[in-house]
Amino acid sequence: MDWKPYAERLAEEIADPVSRWRPLVSQTPRHALVPRWWERTPGGGWVLHDGPADPEKWTSTAYSDRTLVTRVGPLHADHAENGQTTTGPATSSSTHPGLVIQMYRHGRLAKGLDLLDIGTGSGYGTALAAGLLGDKHVQAIDVDPYLEAAARERLDRMGLHPDLVTGDATGPLPRTYDRIVSMVSVWPVPASWLAALRPGGRLVTTIANTSAILTAWKTEDGRAVGRIERDWAGFMSTRHGDDYPTGLGGRIEELADVDGDHITQGRYPVLNLSEAWELRSMLELAVPGVETHYRQDGRRRTAWLLHQDGSWARASATFIDPPVVHQGGPRRLWDVLERIRHRQNSEGGLPLYGSRAEIAQDGAVHLSRGKWTATIE
Repeated sequence: MDWKPYAERLAEEIADPVSRWRPLVSQTPRHALVPRWWERTPGGGWVLHDGPADPEKWTSTAYSDRTLVTRVGPLHADHAENGQTTTGPATSSSTHPGLVIQMYRHGRLAKGLDLLDIGTGSGYGTALAAGLLGDKHVQAIDVDPYLEAAARERLDRMGLHPDLVTGDATGPLPRTYDRIVSMVSVWPVPASWLAALRPGGRLVTTIANTSAILTAWKTEDGRAVGRIERDWAGFMSTRHGDDYPTGLGGRIEELADVDGDHITQGRYPVLNLSEAWELRSMLELAVPGVETHYRQDGRRRTAWLLHQDGSWARASATFIDPPVVHQGGPRRLWDVLERIRHRQNSEGGLPLYGSRAEIAQDGAVHLSRGKWTATIE
């Protein structure tokens, strides 16, 4: 397979001509790390694609700047049958190359620094980091033993030998580091990360169920101080088993036509919060653990907010008309969202991105910008 022209084209797309990442991207055979992957079907499930069975699609897909899902629920693409379909949440992937480089840039990587790469996945990001820093300066960790074994074998064939370990990255870490860059999201920051980060070291991660990128420098007293970047990214959350816990989506049909305890007319149009990243992030800070769901049937839009405490909201309207809002349970979730949207409209923005962040030794993150404060704990 003549993959190098594809890799060079990808490098030109995601890295500037003077970027130190451009030659690394152009020289890294991503297809060798992702021989099989899952793609979404129109019905919302997944279908397996086998690279060697379709080399043209393999190269064009592997060298596109897109995330390739390699694991759905407990089923890795390597273990599925050709053409097999499945359902469930994505549980591992090869992150799209542009985002990998974006996170490493936030990490301020430099020669001689020791990096912990959290969330090995396919090993593609680890390959780029090892190419920049050298094998002995890169350690990667993933909770899935198969992912580690497959990545190690494939990286070995590429002549790269970083230290790959299997373990729960939210627990004690193997050693200490100058840089920790996480390709999975957390809430809050695990205390073990600060313990393993050397004074003066830098941490980069995303906050679970938000698009917020948190960067911070560790201080001599064991804290870390930084900010929520004026940038955004989304990653899967850390997991502690083969799959994520079952969500609340099953309640949607149950609540499809139920009257709420509280019925009002909403102020703002219904939207898909999974695509309104800033609003979704602020809602998560206000109501940690809230789930968002959205459905559109022609011009009819319906959104649900669900929480484990039993709170729920359903808003439905035609296109941008004011919605009818039904709410139940101990909290008025749609009211919380409308307050956030009102703030955005009245002030011209929201305070999360660009806010100051202070991470305590226990991992709690204290955010502030002007008079606004929030805590992730």
